[in-house]
Amino acid sequence: MKDQKKYSNKTKAAFVLLIVMLIILLGNFNTLQNSKKVNENINAIYNDRLVVSQYIFQYSKQLHFIKAEAEKLDLSDNIKKNEIIHTLDIIHTIDDLYAKTVLTNKEKQYFDAFLSSCKEINKKVSDKNWSRIASASNEALKTLESLSHIQIEEGKSKLATANAMYSKNNSLGQLQIALLIILGGITFYLLIVKKVKRSIKIPEPPSMN
Repeated sequence: MKDQKKYSNKTKAAFVLLIVMLIILLGNFNTLQNSKKVNENINAIYNDRLVVSQYIFQYSKQLHFIKAEAEKLDLSDNIKKNEIIHTLDIIHTIDDLYAKTVLTNKEKQYFDAFLSSCKEINKKVSDKNWSRIASASNEALKTLESLSHIQIEEGKSKLATANAMYSKNNSLGQLQIALLIILGGITFYLLIVKKVKRSIKIPEPPSMN
C-alpha cells in the first residue's frame, strides 16, 4: 500500500509538472507567433505607410507645379506644354513604386481615380486646354488628400494591432514566469520531502534483556 501511495503521489506530481511545462511551451509558441506578427506590422507601417506618404508628397509637389504652370498667363503654350509633359514623366516614375505597395480596396479606388486625372492632364496638354489641366490637377490633389488620410488611418490601425500584440506578449511572459515559479516550487517541495523521508530513523524495538 505504501509503495502504491508513493507511486500515486509521484504520478500526480509528474502530471502537474507536465501540464505546467505544456502550458509554458504553448505560451512560448504563441509569443513567438505574436512577435512575428508585430514585426510584420512594423514593417508594413514603414513600407506601406511611411514610404508611401513620401510618394504622396512627391505627387502633390509635382501636381502643384503643373497647376501653377497651367494658370500662368505670361508663359508661352510650348513652354507650358514641355514643362508639364516633363513633370508628368516624373510622376509616372512614382506610379510603379506606389502600385507595388500593399493597398486596401479603398486605396486602389482612389489611386485609380488619381491615375485617371493624370491621364486627363496628359490628354489636355496636346489640346493646350490649360483651364481643364488646372481643374484635373485640383481633382488629383483632392484624391491625394484622401489617400493621405487613409495612410494615417491604416498606420494607426497597424500600430494599435502591434501594441495589442505587445501587451498580449507581456501578459503571456508574466504568466510563464508565474508558472516557472510554481514549477520550481513543486520541484523544491519534492526534493525536500524526499530528503525528509531519507532522514527519518525507525526506532529499534526495545530490548528484552
